[in-house]
Amino acid sequence: MYFFYIYFHDFTVALRCVISAVGVIHVPGYVGSEVNVSCSYDEGYESYEKYLCKNNCGNSDVLITTSNPVKNKYRIHDDKTARIFTTTISDLHSVDAGKYWCGVTRTGKDIYTEVKLKLVQDRCCDTVTKVQSYEGYSESVSCTYESQYQNNLKYICRGNRPSTCLQQALITSDKKQNGRFRLDDDKVLGKFTVTINSLVKSDSGSYLCGVQRNSDLDVFSAVELKVKEWCCVRSTEITGTVGHPLTLQCPYPRQHRDNRKFLCKGDHRNSCRDMVMSESRFALRDDIYSSSFSVMITKLEEADAGTYWCGSDSRWRVGNYTKIQLSVEFLQHTSTVPSTVKTPGKTVPPTSENLVKTQTSTMKALGKTQTSIMKALGTTQTSTMKALGKTQTQTPGQPVKDAALYVPFTVPPVLLLLIGILVVVVYKWKYHKVKEDEAIVDRNAPKAKGLEEVMGAMDNDIYGNQEVMMYSKKQTSKQQSACAQYEDEDEEQDYENFTTSEDIYCNENFHLANRK
Repeated sequence: MYFFYIYFHDFTVALRCVISAVGVIHVPGYVGSEVNVSCSYDEGYESYEKYLCKNNCGNSDVLITTSNPVKNKYRIHDDKTARIFTTTISDLHSVDAGKYWCGVTRTGKDIYTEVKLKLVQDRCCDTVTKVQSYEGYSESVSCTYESQYQNNLKYICRGNRPSTCLQQALITSDKKQNGRFRLDDDKVLGKFTVTINSLVKSDSGSYLCGVQRNSDLDVFSAVELKVKEWCCVRSTEITGTVGHPLTLQCPYPRQHRDNRKFLCKGDHRNSCRDMVMSESRFALRDDIYSSSFSVMITKLEEADAGTYWCGSDSRWRVGNYTKIQLSVEFLQHTSTVPSTVKTPGKTVPPTSENLVKTQTSTMKALGKTQTSIMKALGTTQTSTMKALGKTQTQTPGQPVKDAALYVPFTVPPVLLLLIGILVVVVYKWKYHKVKEDEAIVDRNAPKAKGLEEVMGAMDNDIYGNQEVMMYSKKQTSKQQSACAQYEDEDEEQDYENFTTSEDIYCNENFHLANRK
C-alpha cells in the first residue's frame, strides 16, 4: 500500500500540474532556426524561479531555469518589469516539436502554462511566379492574400528562407518607400504590389512575399526575378557639318503608330533630355506609312555631338528604340590647308601649330622660287658674257676695245629686270606677312585664301617674267633677220643658242654698217 500510495501521489501531482495549466501557447518554428517561448506570470512572483520543461516535467524533463540561464541550446531571460520570461531554443530539429511547460516554482504546487511547438521545413514554396525584365527597367511584383489578412503586416524579402524573411525585409507595408523599392497594398483586391526601380543584373534571384500572422507561421508566396542585359539594340553613327541642317531617321513597330515619338540626348537612356521638347532647332516629323519618324536639326552646332536615343515606347522595351552616335565637323575651306581635325563625337578646327607649319612650308616654297629666278638670271648674265668674249675672239679684224662699247646697251636692261623682280618679291613678302598676322588674330577665318593669293601672285610674276623673256626673244629674231645680210651661215649656227648675245652682235653689225 505504501508504494502504491507514493506512485499514486506522484501521478496526482502530475495530474494537478496539467489541471493547473492556464491556457495553451502555440509556438510555430522552422527546422534549422530558433524560436522564442514567452510565458507571463502574476504580480508577486517576480523573485520566484522560472523554468521550461518538457513532457511531464519530471526532474529529467527540466531543460533550463532562471538560476542557470544558459544551458546547451537553451537560454532564458526574466523580464520582471513586464512579468514575462522568455526561453530561446536554437538549432531546431524535427524531434524538438511537441509539448512544453512554462513553470514558476513556489511552495506547494508550481504554476504551469502549456506550450505546443510546431516545426516545419524552412523553405517555400510549391508554386513560384517567374518575372523577367531588363537592366534599367522598373518592374512590379504582385502578391495575393486572403481577406482575413487585410490589416496584417505585408513585406517582401530576398531569398527563400521564411524563418528570416521578416528580419531581412526589403520593405514593409508600414513603410511604403525604401530606396528603389515601393509597396502598395490594395485591400479591396487582396493584393499588394512591390515595384523595383532601375533594375540591375544583381537584382536577379528569389524573393518571398510575406503576410504576418500573430498566432501561426506567416503566409508566403515565392517569386523568381530574372534581369537580363540589353540586347538587340539598333545603333547607328552619323556625321554632320556645323552650320548645316541634319536629319535623323528612327523606325518604330507598326503597333506604335499612335504612341508618342521622342528623341533625347544623353549617355544613358534613363537620364537623357528630350531634345524635341527643349530645343526649337529640333523638329519631328512622323511618317506612319513607312513606320518611321525623322528629326531635323535646322542648324547643327558643335555642342550637338553626342549620344542620342529615339523611340516610340516610354517603357524602353528592347527593340523599340534606336541609339545614334552623332559626330560634328567644321566645313573645309581649301584643300591646301587642313581645316578639320576629327575626334570621336566631335571635329575641332585646325590649331595654330598646324597653321604655322603650313605657313612655314609656303615661305620655303617662295624662297625656292626666288632662288630659281636668281639662278636663271645669273645664268643669263654668264651666257651673255661668254658670248661677248666669243665674239671678240671669233670676229677677225675687230679690235677688242670696240666690244666694250656695246656693253652699256645690254647691262642696263638686265639690271632693271633684276631690280623689278626684287621689288615684286619684297612687296609680296610684306603682303604675306600682313596676312599671316591677320590669320593669327582670327584663327577661324579662312586661312588658306591669303596663301593662295600669294602663290597666285608668284605664278603671275613668273609668267610675267616669261613674257618679258619671250618678248626679248621675238625682238632678237627680228634683229637677226635684219642683220642676216652681214652674217654668213656658219656664224648663224654658232649664235642660235644665245638670245641676249645675239642682240649685242646685231647691234654691233648695225654700228659697223653706219661707220661704213
